Amino acid sequence: MSDELALTGLACFGHHGVFDHERRDGQTFVVDLVLGLDTAAAAASDDLHHTVDYGNLATSVRAAVENDPVDLIETLAQRIASVCLLDARVEWARVTVHKPDAPIDATFSDVALTITREREATT
Repeated sequence: MSDELALTGLACFGHHGVFDHERRDGQTFVVDLVLGLDTAAAAASDDLHHTVDYGNLATSVRAAVENDPVDLIETLAQRIASVCLLDARVEWARVTVHKPDAPIDATFSDVALTITREREATT
């Protein structure tokens, strides 16, 4: 069984992109997360240690976005998913990276990529 914990609209400032001005000037990226995990133990115990601490998760995700620039939001989304899956209770992570200020010569409201990654089975 998998419950879902969502953290949406996490604004981060990063220097990702393929263009020099993106790397130099940086821009805002907005991250939405949905994590699959069993929250029954936390509900029964009312103890933060039995669930994902979304405050710490937000800090870790912001650090993943704000450091080590990459060219593609695909790479960034994978990095964020990997951070989410560090907690053994997380069965899967759905990560959306929004790039609302993408360098596109057109009127648009958002560019976003969503990926879903599952914990690899151990044998």
